[in-house]
Amino acid sequence: MHGGCRSKVGSGDMTIEVEIREIKEMLDELSRKIDMLVQDRETLAMMVTSQQSLKDFLANEPDLYSMRDIKVRYR
Repeated sequence: MHGGCRSKVGSGDMTIEVEIREIKEMLDELSRKIDMLVQDRETLAMMVTSQQSLKDFLANEPDLYSMRDIKVRYR
């Protein structure tokens, strides 16, 4: 006997194996999606932190162009 228990149990075993395989595939897909969401959230957090850090820095920097310069240039 080559099949072992499988040949004795019948087709119910195959159905369970297929369902388990499908569940594993779904879990893999969910895991990938969660990883992407975590990465997106980390990126957003870094962007917010950078924006807050630069806000104070840029507020104290002189403007490169005055409003007068911009009005003359784009008329």
